[in-house]
Amino acid sequence: MTILQSIFGILSILLIAYLFSEAKKTIVFKSILIAIAIHLILAIMFLNLPIFKDMFMMLNKLVLALETATTAGTSFVFGYLGGGATPFEIKNENSMFILAFKALPIILIMSVISYLLYYYRILPFIVKIFSLLLEKTLKIRGAAGVSAAANAFVGMVEAPLLIKPYIKDMTRGELFSVMVAGMSTIAGSIMVLYATIIGSKIPDAMGHILTASVLNVISALIISMIMIPHNSDKQQNKITFPKMADSPMDAIIKGTSDGIKLLVNIIAILIVLIALVNLINQIIQPLSLQGILGVIMAPLAFLIGIPISEVMTAGSLMGTKVILNSLIAYIDLLNLPADALQEKSQLIMIYAMCGFANIGSLGIMVGGMTTIAPEKRSEIISLGMKSLFAGVLATSFTAAVVGLMLN
Repeated sequence: MTILQSIFGILSILLIAYLFSEAKKTIVFKSILIAIAIHLILAIMFLNLPIFKDMFMMLNKLVLALETATTAGTSFVFGYLGGGATPFEIKNENSMFILAFKALPIILIMSVISYLLYYYRILPFIVKIFSLLLEKTLKIRGAAGVSAAANAFVGMVEAPLLIKPYIKDMTRGELFSVMVAGMSTIAGSIMVLYATIIGSKIPDAMGHILTASVLNVISALIISMIMIPHNSDKQQNKITFPKMADSPMDAIIKGTSDGIKLLVNIIAILIVLIALVNLINQIIQPLSLQGILGVIMAPLAFLIGIPISEVMTAGSLMGTKVILNSLIAYIDLLNLPADALQEKSQLIMIYAMCGFANIGSLGIMVGGMTTIAPEKRSEIISLGMKSLFAGVLATSFTAAVVGLMLN
């Protein structure tokens, strides 16, 4: 029955995307079927082959090394608040975990590493290979493929920056794919942050987060090409990557500067959103926003393979992710009672919540992309809410496939 539930969920998500399609008659079903096959093959490889499991365990060791290195910096600057030795006896270790001082600063380190990887042409090389595979298999033009591939490693605004000169010539469908890919994936710095936070509960957290981000690139293209086909036969010039830094030290300085902006932005958003949710819950007592979201999102939780007895809990997490963000949803997942979700459901939820598809990110994306491509402003704005909806479907599609694999 669980296998049938997962298959039903996968088909239902595809059907929902089809029902909301702007041009059903121009959908290239061959490309969609190829993309689905690629998604399934990658899911099987990542989740079952020993070589990938070993690689993901190595990635987890890398995350622990980054966490240790970050703690060395935070403990020097913030003392025991940042993970250093305490001048007093600790009775409750959990009380010493301060998110802003202990976990979030890893964003700074990852931002710098991203800039260095870009400067040494390692990240552009990986993105080019990924985008070339998308172009050859799914017939996606260079710019859309590069942006989609980059979204597996960088943020929703940074990825379109790589193709800034080409956005003005994109079709509506290509532009939509760029936006949906941004909504369906997470940046490398956030990827490590999420893995650090949920690592205490999920042993190979980094492997699952990385797998989710890669698979979500494919599912984003599947959903977006169904909802708005690309419809372009024109050839595109070879994509060139812009220069991000003049030297390694320049990359470190720029990476730190960008990381600070992101860190402060995340802290501010967390304070505001959690405060607003608390205020709303006080107003609507005895109901709660989480409970209402649980009811609304419960059907989608069922489609991704969550047992009926757990759909309200899972639905509440998904609702929190869409209305607030994934970070808060992951923290809520960690704080659930031990018997709230079984191990399989927890893994499915990690994949379902791994993306930027939330209200706050929509504002960031629309603001960023209209600045990058002002000539496409009206079209970007018109696609905003639709890209959010498609992003939720894309991460749900990946979660449903993972649920099937886990069966």
